[in-house]
Amino acid sequence: MNQSQRNRWRMTGIAGLLAVLAGLGTATQAQSVIDEWATVKAPPPPELKPVSIDPASTALIVMDISAQSCTAERRPRCVATLPAVHKLIAEARAKGVLVLYTLAGMSKKTDIIKDVAPVDAEQVLSGAGPDKFIGIDLDGILKGKNIKTLIAVGTAAEGAVLHTAAGAAFRGYEVVVPVDGMSSTNIYAEQYTAWHLANAPRLADRVKLTQVNLIKF
Repeated sequence: MNQSQRNRWRMTGIAGLLAVLAGLGTATQAQSVIDEWATVKAPPPPELKPVSIDPASTALIVMDISAQSCTAERRPRCVATLPAVHKLIAEARAKGVLVLYTLAGMSKKTDIIKDVAPVDAEQVLSGAGPDKFIGIDLDGILKGKNIKTLIAVGTAAEGAVLHTAAGAAFRGYEVVVPVDGMSSTNIYAEQYTAWHLANAPRLADRVKLTQVNLIKF
């Protein structure tokens, strides 16, 4: 084999190797979540557990249920949660649980849906984004009342509920999320919120998924 033949052999070998590497790269890329999206099967639903609450060390936060967000046209799933949220608020008040409200965007206290509206003594907080610990001193309010457990309900599930529940858990609070008290514009957002809260590192140890009729004060 002369030098010219050797050079052609080397180039052929290099070209083949590059083709193999390119093929491997394509195969790896094809296994991203986007490429596999349509094949994903939902995991089994998380278990909803009974929860016993100490009223003296528990707060209920009702998030962003306003005339702007919770309407039959914009978010019918939110409207469907109102009876459960109303029941939870009434039971919490009857036991002396601290009840807090939040508002999103330009919403005002008077925009909160009548069925779940605050009484005069209950605090309404605004100025925060999806995580209600950021933008307002929610942590200071809770610690000032010696709160150890936070019950989180509201809309949207993938916004206020997910991020505030996670924020509370990361700050050392025990968190209770009744899934019939959270809502979104679509059921998938509620599903992945429930899965995340039940399975994500550190959250699984501090977040309890339940439903309103399983909460005992």
